[in-house]
Amino acid sequence: MTLQLEPDVAFGMHPDYGVAAAVADARPFLDEVLRKHHFRYSEYLDVYLLADNTPHNTAVRTVARAAREFQDAGLSVAADPRIMIPPPVPTPDGVAARATRPGQSLTALTGELHELRRAADVSEVLGEILDEHHGVVLDLEEFIDTAAAWCERLDTPNGHELGLHLRNIAHHVAFLGDQLVGAQLELAVMPDVTPENAPPLAEVPLPERQEWLRVTHTARARAAMASSPNRPGNAPKPQDEPAPRLQATPTAPSRTR
Repeated sequence: MTLQLEPDVAFGMHPDYGVAAAVADARPFLDEVLRKHHFRYSEYLDVYLLADNTPHNTAVRTVARAAREFQDAGLSVAADPRIMIPPPVPTPDGVAARATRPGQSLTALTGELHELRRAADVSEVLGEILDEHHGVVLDLEEFIDTAAAWCERLDTPNGHELGLHLRNIAHHVAFLGDQLVGAQLELAVMPDVTPENAPPLAEVPLPERQEWLRVTHTARARAAMASSPNRPGNAPKPQDEPAPRLQATPTAPSRTR
């Protein structure tokens, strides 16, 4: 990474030792902050390192917090974006590892909704959550399935019971994904635009969590006639039936990557 001005602190990825931090000089404050955030100085490499067993998400949060503390003190900070790329998920022999890329923040996507006016634009943002390769819903389903496998690996009655419970939760997540696809289709075909005089989204009260709002027959029919931007054209279409209640047992099969 070539910089025209040398920063006070630079964070990057060492090919053998993971997340590292380099400082411009030996000021005690720089050492104090890095050690506070669990970096340890390596005399051999002349850089600060996180422990090699630090989980990826923990390392990203650590860099963000340390960088903010330096910036709040008026110091300049540089960070290699490769720090954000997670390691690949282990796979069985013969199965290709899923390509990794910086994760899409669900918080950032929620923030985007506050700036959008067209229903079609909201549909696009929802598509980020439902993406078949990097979407939050499928990632969550895979995470829960993996957690279930971990419990089953204990080879105890409690482990097997909890594993079964987690797989049932993953089944619910898959069902949730199917419902969100339907909502995305409805948004994609709506020509509606938020009026200029509409109140800010942050000021619109949210319904109670226990309240279940039924979808009209018109909306369901419109979604059934639309082609999905995320699924094959021959995917089964939603049937005209009453909206399932929250406590209903999902019937959609669990999806795999």
